Amino acid sequence: MERQKVIILDFGSQTTQLIARRVREIGAYCEILPCHITLSELKTAAPSAIILSGGPASVDGDGAPQLMHGILDLQIPILGICYGMQLLAKELGGRVHHASKREFGRAPIHILGNSALFANIPSRIDVWMSHGDQVEEMPSSFACVAKSETCAFVAFEDRERRIYGVQFHPEVFHSQFGKEVLENFVINIAGMKADWKMASFLDEETLHIKDTVGDKHVLMALSGGVDSSVAAALIHRAIKDQLHCVYVNHGLQRSGELAEIQSIFQELLHLNLKVVDAEEEFLNALAGITDPEQKRKVVGRTFIEVFERESKKIEGISFLGQGTLYPDVVESVSAHGGPSAVIKSHHNVGGLPERMHLKLIEPLRQLFKDEVRVLGEQLGLPNRLVHRQPFPGPGLSIRIIGEVNKTRCDLLRKADAIVREEIDAAREQGKLSKNLWQWFAVLLPVRTVGVMGDGRTYGETIAVRCCESTDGMTADFAHIPHELLAVISNRIINEVHGISRVVYDISSKPPSTIEWE
Repeated sequence: MERQKVIILDFGSQTTQLIARRVREIGAYCEILPCHITLSELKTAAPSAIILSGGPASVDGDGAPQLMHGILDLQIPILGICYGMQLLAKELGGRVHHASKREFGRAPIHILGNSALFANIPSRIDVWMSHGDQVEEMPSSFACVAKSETCAFVAFEDRERRIYGVQFHPEVFHSQFGKEVLENFVINIAGMKADWKMASFLDEETLHIKDTVGDKHVLMALSGGVDSSVAAALIHRAIKDQLHCVYVNHGLQRSGELAEIQSIFQELLHLNLKVVDAEEEFLNALAGITDPEQKRKVVGRTFIEVFERESKKIEGISFLGQGTLYPDVVESVSAHGGPSAVIKSHHNVGGLPERMHLKLIEPLRQLFKDEVRVLGEQLGLPNRLVHRQPFPGPGLSIRIIGEVNKTRCDLLRKADAIVREEIDAAREQGKLSKNLWQWFAVLLPVRTVGVMGDGRTYGETIAVRCCESTDGMTADFAHIPHELLAVISNRIINEVHGISRVVYDISSKPPSTIEWE
């Protein structure tokens, strides 16, 4: 039986993925598709409900994405969020104008009447606004169901046609009862079941991999990160020894990483694992390169060259396994013509299938990171692997600002090991926030004067980065106790020869990113 699903049409909002996450949290399955798909493609996706995301454009602006022709004739429940609401208003005969007073941030709104969209929600709540335009006149068949001091139509509905719009962003954590608004739409209005569970996904995907692969073999590039590790464990569950994993040791890993990978995948999970030593090749390719985007491309290209070379030594391979996640899929769409902005390149082996004439097996491509961790637990992977902090594909090369070489890699590796050791110990003792997302060291291209003993030093600088987040899309710097920072600083300067100064990064995302490059 076809699984019920919500289709989210992406009009360029930076929080579109958050909509999907909230819908999944409710227990309903959903997928994100670009707003410019055809009506035929939308019908093929067979949605039980449709959500129109926000977006940065003005509905009457030149080149602004519009609502596809015929979507309102499908008689499928629709919820428009921000720009999506404005599109509904325009399409159905209402008017949208540029507001004299824009709203950005938290704002109180008043719920009117007894709309099913706001069932069991207080009459006054604080929500997150982010708009310069707003609906000036509703379509004739609609009723206003929420307002604010600066916006006469915060929410409207056509109850008979099950079409709804909200000017605020219910998907954002700062909106009170935002999840309940989405749940009211998906479960109560659209009549969907909250039956999206990881256990059922695990069984379904295992059978799907078995049926797809048959008696052929799969090659997997294992990075040691959560995504590729869970993907490998899932594929192995389905086809056992028909899976062949290759781990490319590029010399850009953290301290102890290679030994841990071998311990988990060879000794614990008994996977076919081949380790390829390519450190010298990667460092030679990176020599003299300082631009971060160029580093990412060089690492990706070199990885493909090494992996392709090694794969030719394994016979009978018909499929390539990858740990692609849903955010990667969505951002790839953006990079190829979607309305969302591309922030930086992603390291992957996407260029391999065409070159190697392989078909892709991507069992995680519909999952978010937190869902992948749950899946990893159900597959029996050790906690230290499932809940390890995210680590970028290009490794330490983008945590070394400036040129990458073995000396600088070794310096950063030692400093980073101290940061992780001290933070991990404090976390185990319950001294730090449970929302700590990443904690690592960055090597800066800055030399500073120091004093050790009675002599002058002129050494390198390490920046410590610790972030709190729930999903990695937004993040704040962690308020690490000064006493702990002092221990980290003292250890790095005393134990890592060549480092004379340690600083702490107190920038948030946005406007900064979590990684420095």
